[in-house]
Amino acid sequence: MMKTDYKLGALTSVAAAAALLLSGCSLSPTYQRPDAPVAAAYPAAPAAAGGAASIATAGKPAADTGWREFFRDERLQQLIATALEYNRDLRTAALRIEEARAAYNIQSADRLPTLNGTLGGSRVKTPRSVSATGADITSTRFDAGVGISSFELDFFGRVKSLNDAALAAYLATDEARQAAQISVVAEVAKAYFTERAYAEQYKLAQQTYDARARTYQLTQQRLEVGASSRLDLRSNETLMETARVAALTLARQRAQAENALTLLVGQAPASAASGAMASDAAIDAMSAVPEGLPSELLARRPDIRAAEQRLKSANANIGAARAAFFPRISLTAAIGSSSPDFSGLFDSGTGSWSFVPQLVLPIFDAGRNRANLNLSEVRKNIAVADYEKTIQTAFREVADALAARTYLGSQVAAQRAVQDAQADRLKLLQLRFDNGVASSLDVLDAQRELFSAEQSLVQARLLRTTSAIELYRALGGGLK
Repeated sequence: MMKTDYKLGALTSVAAAAALLLSGCSLSPTYQRPDAPVAAAYPAAPAAAGGAASIATAGKPAADTGWREFFRDERLQQLIATALEYNRDLRTAALRIEEARAAYNIQSADRLPTLNGTLGGSRVKTPRSVSATGADITSTRFDAGVGISSFELDFFGRVKSLNDAALAAYLATDEARQAAQISVVAEVAKAYFTERAYAEQYKLAQQTYDARARTYQLTQQRLEVGASSRLDLRSNETLMETARVAALTLARQRAQAENALTLLVGQAPASAASGAMASDAAIDAMSAVPEGLPSELLARRPDIRAAEQRLKSANANIGAARAAFFPRISLTAAIGSSSPDFSGLFDSGTGSWSFVPQLVLPIFDAGRNRANLNLSEVRKNIAVADYEKTIQTAFREVADALAARTYLGSQVAAQRAVQDAQADRLKLLQLRFDNGVASSLDVLDAQRELFSAEQSLVQARLLRTTSAIELYRALGGGLK
């Protein structure tokens, strides 16, 4: 037994050493990261008409700013934390990582020999017609041993290239999960502020409806005593019902926004919707994320890193396809013992061994290897195009968000000025109407314009909020 163990240990050591010594050879092309197909700087947006509000950008980069630090609203923080735990897209992404890790482990196992223990027996009858003795012979044999079956000596790096491709695919899946997490954080925040905007607009519409209902009732009373006309009554009724339609529409939109938020979070929120939209100061703080340079996106955005890992995987597969043109050498070896009796299987003198090297040289395969190589090269070119498109998309998203940051601050300020002017106009017309100078139609028109300005201001502030969130996401923020 000691002699057998010695042979087994020597066989295993030689095979493992051969695997390690031969693992450095690879026919994969030397990987070179493609040049980023974008400008060296983001397009400089001109000053917004009327003077854009200046936003300082000396803060912490988005990728270094955790979402708890970026979003200060406590309820929003709770929703994001719940979404990161229960969102089904993130669960699928996490399972994809486990799938890729298992595939990599399977492929990685091919780089080392597989040892199998065997125990078997056979009983064979040889008829007298073919027997050397001219009589029937029945033979019995028992075998036990440990062996290595068809272990490939990776002279040309085929197994190593496949292992590198599987590793890159695994890393790409992990990067994809991180990109999905960033998207979930951003989408939950946008859905939350959208729901809050609808709630604020609904509140304004309901208040406007209540005020116009009271005005309608007063006009109806004035009509009964002849102090008002039927035209005034119908005009007030139109405004009242318009506000009612707006309130009902906003109630429906708010309910749908709550449903969208529930889907993103993965379960019904623990508490009822509350709070208001982000304040102007909070929006200013969110918008003050420094954009940095486009080259920084290569290291900051997980989707770009995932595209590069897919490119590396395609590059490694070319090495495996090239290696298929060269001879493939495999070893099959076993050490054990054989005996005609099971009880004497491990007795002295029963030791046995086998050593079966095999060389397979491709001669004719009807162009299969050439087609596989062409396929690998085409897939690499596709991966290059996908990588470049991912960078261009990221560049465009950041540029769009920066353009929105440049203009939306001034747009919100201008819309607020419109609302203030409409409110003051309504007060002046109401005063003139009370003094008999202005007509009721002028007052009704001012009320309608003020309501429209109030709704537009909420929408402008929501647009500025979501653009700040999109800039944060586009720059790689929201992972921590």
